[in-house]
Amino acid sequence: MPRAGWVKPEGDQRLSDHLAIGVLTRTFPPDVVDEVLVERGRVERRNRLLPARVVVYYVLALALFASCSYQETMRKLVSGLEWASGQAPQWTTPTKAAIFQARRRLGSEPLRALYEKVAVPLSDAGAPGSWYRSWRLMSIHGSTMDAPATGANIERFGPPQASRGGRGGAFTRVRLLGLVECGSRAIVDAAIGTYEHREQAMAESIVRSLRPGMLLLADRAFFGYRLWDLCRSSGADLLWRTRYDSALPVEKRYPDGSFESRVYPGTRARQSDIDGIAVRVVEFVRTASSDDEGRIDRLLTTITDPEAAPANELARVYSRLSEIETTFDGLATLQRGRGVVLRSKTPDGVIQEVYGHLCAHYAIRSLMRVK
Repeated sequence: MPRAGWVKPEGDQRLSDHLAIGVLTRTFPPDVVDEVLVERGRVERRNRLLPARVVVYYVLALALFASCSYQETMRKLVSGLEWASGQAPQWTTPTKAAIFQARRRLGSEPLRALYEKVAVPLSDAGAPGSWYRSWRLMSIHGSTMDAPATGANIERFGPPQASRGGRGGAFTRVRLLGLVECGSRAIVDAAIGTYEHREQAMAESIVRSLRPGMLLLADRAFFGYRLWDLCRSSGADLLWRTRYDSALPVEKRYPDGSFESRVYPGTRARQSDIDGIAVRVVEFVRTASSDDEGRIDRLLTTITDPEAAPANELARVYSRLSEIETTFDGLATLQRGRGVVLRSKTPDGVIQEVYGHLCAHYAIRSLMRVK
C-alpha cells in the first residue's frame, strides 16, 4: 500500500537509473569534464542540442545502460541529470542520427584524456587486500571486447574472430590491457589494441603509471627481458610468474628456499658480454584447486632480501592474482551484460566507447572503494 502523501512518479524511470548517473557526475564532475574539453579543443562556438559535455556523459551512460537503445539511454541520462540538479530543463530527445553526429564531433580523445586525468589508485593505506607490508599491490590483466565487423573496424582491428558464445564471423575483437589496483579492483591505466597485438608490447605503455612503493603482479604471459627491465626501471617492485623450465642458475640459496639468480635477454641462460638483471626466485607447490594441485610454480621478484619478503608470503600474495581476473570479467560481462557487443561502427567510435566503459567501471569502483 502506498504511504500517505506518496505520488506515483511520471514515466518509468527508476531510482537506480538516477543514482547511476550520480555515480558518473560524482567521479567525473562537470568542471573536470569541461577542463578536458577545453584542453582538447572541443568547446562549441555555437549552441547545440547536444553540447560536448552532455555527449561525454552520454558515452559514459552507454556503458551503464548497454542493453538500452541510443535514444532510451539519452532519456535516462537527461532524466538522471535533471534529478541530480533538481531542475527540469526544456529538452527534445535528439534523433539517432543527431547522436551519431555528436559522438563523431566529440571523438575519442576527450574520453581518453578524461580517463587518464581521473583514474588513480583508490585504496587507503592498510585497506584489506590492497597492500603487502609497505607495498601497494597492482597487477596487469588483459581481455577482449567484441565490435561490429564493419569494413572500417576490420581494417583497424583485424578480421572477425570467434567470439564468446561461439558467435564467429560477425564481430571483430579489440584487445584491452589494464593496470589494476588489487584491493579496489580499479583499472588505473589501460592500453587498447588489435586482437593480434602481443600483450607484452601493449604493456609497455602502462609502465608510465608504475611508482616506487608498488608491487606489480603478472602472469607468465607477460614475462620478457625488455618488459621486466622497463617495469623495474620505474622504481616499482615486481612479482611475476615465469616458466618452470626456464634456465635460472642458482647463485645463492636462502634459508626460506628462494635463491638468487639472473635473467638475460634471449634464450641463452648466460651471455658473457651482458651482466643480466639480478632476481630472486621463489618456487612453490600450487594447491589452489584440484586441477592445479601439486604443480610447481616459479616466481621472479625484484625484492632480493628474503627478510623483507619471505618466500612463503610472496607465494600467498601471488595466489591472489586469480581473484583479480574477475575485474575484467566485471568489465566485459557484468557491466555490459552477457552477449552485449560494442555499438560503434567506426574505429574512433569503438575507442571512444571502450574508454567510456573504462570510465564507468572506474566510477563504480570509486563508489565501492576499499577504505
